[in-house]
Amino acid sequence: MGSLQRLRISSNKRFFIKEDNTPFFWLGDTAWELIHKLSRDEVDLYLENRAKNGFTVIQTVALAELDGLRVNNAYGRKPLLKNSVGEYDPTMPDLEVNESNNYTYWDHLEYVIDKASDFGLYIALLPTWGDKFHLCWGKGPEIFNSENAKVYGNWLANRLKDKKNIVWVLGGDRQLITAEHFHIINEMAKGIKIGESEEHLITMHPAGSFSSAYHVHKEDWLDFNMIQSGHDRLNNENYKKVSEDYNRNPIKPVIDAEPRYEDHPINFNTVNGFFDDYDVRQAAFWAVLSGACGHTYGHHSIWSMCTEPMEYTIMTWKEGINRPGGKQMKYLRGLIESRPFLELIPDQDLVVQNYTGANFITAANGKDYAFLYSPNGLKLHVNMGRISGENVKAYWYNPRNGESIYIGEKRNDGIEIFMPPSSGRNNDWILVLDDAKSGYTTPNFNSII
Repeated sequence: MGSLQRLRISSNKRFFIKEDNTPFFWLGDTAWELIHKLSRDEVDLYLENRAKNGFTVIQTVALAELDGLRVNNAYGRKPLLKNSVGEYDPTMPDLEVNESNNYTYWDHLEYVIDKASDFGLYIALLPTWGDKFHLCWGKGPEIFNSENAKVYGNWLANRLKDKKNIVWVLGGDRQLITAEHFHIINEMAKGIKIGESEEHLITMHPAGSFSSAYHVHKEDWLDFNMIQSGHDRLNNENYKKVSEDYNRNPIKPVIDAEPRYEDHPINFNTVNGFFDDYDVRQAAFWAVLSGACGHTYGHHSIWSMCTEPMEYTIMTWKEGINRPGGKQMKYLRGLIESRPFLELIPDQDLVVQNYTGANFITAANGKDYAFLYSPNGLKLHVNMGRISGENVKAYWYNPRNGESIYIGEKRNDGIEIFMPPSSGRNNDWILVLDDAKSGYTTPNFNSII
């Protein structure tokens, strides 16, 4: 697919663009254990599938969560050596080669990044999972302090500085509580900036129910905010968190980088059942139409690269990559990219009578188009005249299959009532309104990716 361009922030500070100023929509997948667990053949299989399904970004980790320091990767290698006191040391990456094994852990990391580039994918790379500096739970061990975090960040960034398809992601599912936690993050960011001459974007992945803005919004190194809306309940109102970050100063893009995963136990308990494709669509459209610059999908068996299903993780990652929610995410991207989305802004004034809870309607518009998302196909009362044109063309867009139904042409004034084609759970619809003179094509995106 050719060499990728580095990503930048748009002039309005709301979206991503490429170096040539063309817009970039972040459609992420969550593959935390990709580097740690998969072989090259498996990496190829996974990345090819995600590219074919329209994803643009893969989120993964160098020092992985699932005992990533002690457990070998697929080639029998660990990322770090131990120091004189027997502790894994982030200033001592294992670069040793010999006749029996000359393919290091870091060679494999570079293979993943380069292969992703071949498929047109960007890598959102966490230098480390958060348990390596703030254990809380998990395996650890805690190995970082403010001094070695800077050294490690500098080394890693310098090694990867010529890889254009990288976005740096600090943090790793942990709150910053102590002064040392903040020092570690800030010093790692400083090390990255020194190591690569400030070439790549940097953000932070926070703990569940938090945003990076809670901790580091005003830090100069933070280019955009990440939210982890989390996995604790149905109908999690992530649009509220997105709106809060959207309205912060200074203005920075925001994305929900870890919403509820498909096939994840609701509130981490299998007795509650599992999130499905409807839940991930709801989170995606709620977020993007509330001001997010993209969205990240996740599947419970993919992030962990599960190979042995059980009650809590109910399928293998190879089965997970073909689940319906993951395949439907391209219809989100297709809809947003069908219009000039760098001008898209949230506009709840489009909605005259809204609903609460699971039925909440999110809405956004550009100069001559508008999108309104009805999660359960309930009636929409629309305040017309919010976009240009005396008349509008109206469509129902189906986020389950990317197809659209033409409603007709309407006067662009007053209040108009629209009734979706069907209603109930798993009957979500997007109302698309276009200035009748805009010349936009019918939003039907089965083959856009």
